Amino acid sequence: MEGYGFSLAGLVVGIAVGATGVGGGSLMTPILILFYGVSPALAVGTDLLYASISKSFGVALHGHRGTVDWRVVGWMALGSVPASLAALLFLHSQESLESLNQLIKLTLSVAIIVTATFTLFQDRLLRLIKRAEGSALGPGFIERHQRALTVVCGVLVGAIVTISSVGAGVIGMMLLLILYPRHAPIRLVGSDLAHAVLITGIAGIGHASIGTVDYSMLGYLLIGALPGIWIGTRIAFRLDDRALKRTISGFLVFIGCTMAAKAMAAF
Repeated sequence: MEGYGFSLAGLVVGIAVGATGVGGGSLMTPILILFYGVSPALAVGTDLLYASISKSFGVALHGHRGTVDWRVVGWMALGSVPASLAALLFLHSQESLESLNQLIKLTLSVAIIVTATFTLFQDRLLRLIKRAEGSALGPGFIERHQRALTVVCGVLVGAIVTISSVGAGVIGMMLLLILYPRHAPIRLVGSDLAHAVLITGIAGIGHASIGTVDYSMLGYLLIGALPGIWIGTRIAFRLDDRALKRTISGFLVFIGCTMAAKAMAAF
């Protein structure tokens, strides 16, 4: 029965991702921890490989349509791959599984709250950043330093994703919208997706080397997720996308605060 429960979780998260575009890691990992009792380390490691496999189908579609800017993916990867490897070494250095779980839980809770905030206030944040660039940094600052800033953003995403499995989708997309305002949104979506597959794949393999991947659970999650994403994309045409995102974001804030409180209490 437990396997069917994981498939149900994959189905629910798949529908949410297909309908709203909210990152699967920010939903799947906390659901596994809070509702299924999976340890944080095992939930993150399994979710990373789950994300890499499930998102690869989307990358294939975007690649076929030419909506992936591989130069952007390359600059992001230049920062994210070394950051992911460094984060994996740091996780390997943890003295006990308990300390590893606490570190992951605290990082995960913060990443979830940031993801929810970006999802709720994306348009406002973009406007504020554009104003700040014009007044404090000078017009054209981001465009002049686009490549360097892309690498820095890659470092941030790579480290966060490797430790928490959250950030490759929503946070990565938010950063690309800031750095590449002249790109067509669909090209940023494809580029963010391609980078997400790369970095979650590397981080997932690294977690597998630590022993924090449950392959049986991974299979059950994929069984539910793939049809869930298909259903979600159909639902998206009939429901209010903004209302759905607000509902899920509110749920994420609640989960993030709950996990942060538990993690702090354990220290």
